[in-house]
Parts: sequence; structure tokens; C-alpha cells
Amino acid sequence: MARWEPDAPERLVRAAVDLFDEQGYDNTTVVQIAERAGLTKSTFFRHFPDKREVLFAGQNILSRLLADGIAGAPDSATPLQAVAAGLEATATAFPLERRDVGPRIRAVVAGNSELRERAALKHARLAEAIADALRERGVAGPIATVAAELGALAFQTAHTRWTDQPDEQEFAEVARQTLTELATAAAKLD
Repeated sequence: MARWEPDAPERLVRAAVDLFDEQGYDNTTVVQIAERAGLTKSTFFRHFPDKREVLFAGQNILSRLLADGIAGAPDSATPLQAVAAGLEATATAFPLERRDVGPRIRAVVAGNSELRERAALKHARLAEAIADALRERGVAGPIATVAAELGALAFQTAHTRWTDQPDEQEFAEVARQTLTELATAAAKLD
């Protein structure tokens, strides 16, 4: 086994998802994941604290991309336009070649209550990152909170749509469309 292999995190994610499909989440070990990826157990732990986190890889990166995108929105942007800029910034984390793994991860998460709880926590942390970035822009309390929740829902919905679609539409476009649809729906609540 080579001492250094390119794309170790991606290989570990794909190996884990393959094994979870084949033998179930609970019956899969970190050693098996590392071996399937052609890596060592210590390499696994350099990238992930445990096998659960393989399914939620990149949360910190997504939060940073969202915050940076919101911060980089024009000063004249409304809160939702700033959220849209944040969602567009996350597109760099979703190249088309990664689209196939999304439905498989969702299936594993759906079948395990601990993983569903972790997914809910991820949603809450993304909403928190959006709200914090909006507050940094001067957006006040409830408006930042509502826009952040809408943004987190748009992200989650857009990711599902993007991974399930058969065409080559980019994630940024799906996210923009989804946020617009949700904002339109929210405006009709009154």
C-alpha cells in the first residue's frame, strides 16, 4: 500500500457508501472502509473522526462557503439575495461527478435514527452559519433567522433535487431556483 494516495477523503466516502450498501451501516467497520479504499486505518482517522462523519463530510467547508458567499454579496443585496450568493458559493463543493453519491448517502441516513439526528444537526448548523453571516451584514434578528432557515431548507432541497436529476444542471442553478420557489411559497403564507 502506498504511503500517500490522492483523493483519500473521496475514496473513503465512496468505499464507505459501497460497504453500507452491501452490508449495512451497523455491520461496517472503519477498518473495512479503509481497506476497501486501499488505505490504512490511520489514514481514515486523519480525515474523519468516525464512520458516521464519512456521510457528513464537508460540513465545515459548506458553512465557510455559505458565509463567504453571503459576505461577498453586494452591499445592496437583500437578505435573500445574500443567501442566494451563499448558496451559489457552495457549488464548488458539488462537481457533477459527485452527484451519484448523494442518493446513496440519503438512503443510509434514512435507515438509521442516529444518522437522522446527525443530519438534523447538520441542517441546524448550516442555518446557524447563514444567520451569523447575515447578522455580520447587519441583518436584524428575526429577518436573519427566517432567511437562514429558508436558506438551509433551500440548500437541503436543492441538494436532493440536484442529485436526483438526470440532466447536467449545475448545483448553483438548482439552488437558485429552489430558493426562489421557497421564497415565493413563503410570501403566500400571509
